[in-house]
Amino acid sequence: MDIYVDASTLIALGTVGELELLLNFDGDVVVELEVYHEITTEPAATNLHSLLKHEGARRSRDGVRAEHSKAKEILDEEEINGGVALIAQVLRWREHDQSIAIVSDDRRVRTVAEGLGATVTGTVGVVVRAVHEGLPPSEAKDLIRRIDSHGLHMTGELRETAYRLIDEAAKE
Repeated sequence: MDIYVDASTLIALGTVGELELLLNFDGDVVVELEVYHEITTEPAATNLHSLLKHEGARRSRDGVRAEHSKAKEILDEEEINGGVALIAQVLRWREHDQSIAIVSDDRRVRTVAEGLGATVTGTVGVVVRAVHEGLPPSEAKDLIRRIDSHGLHMTGELRETAYRLIDEAAKE
């Protein structure tokens, strides 16, 4: 299964130098061209370039222009952006009755993608997956604090949920 990652997660993890955590998922990490162009801040942009050199991570090779119009309509967007590109991919994969995963912190993109049948997670889910793969819970909680202090501002409720999910993952 391909895992399409949105700019929100790439910026959050890229800013703290932890993009390689995306490689813990079963499947290839794919960055749509529109998403790629949204990553302009440093060090996230440089870290994204490094991630894309790893086996298991790539920029999207195939455009889904036919689905862009429908995705723009669904998201009520005038222009093609990263969210539109991700939803276009979900539409494409759905048409071929294949599974797709989306990693995004954008509530609208997440809701639409999930409604269309995609598997959906966000930055916190990436950290929790890393705990499943062996990251110590204390390091995962520290990572959540670093992400929070570097741009992905979490509510207290989200931070507490992240800590709870980390603790649950560590017990499994």
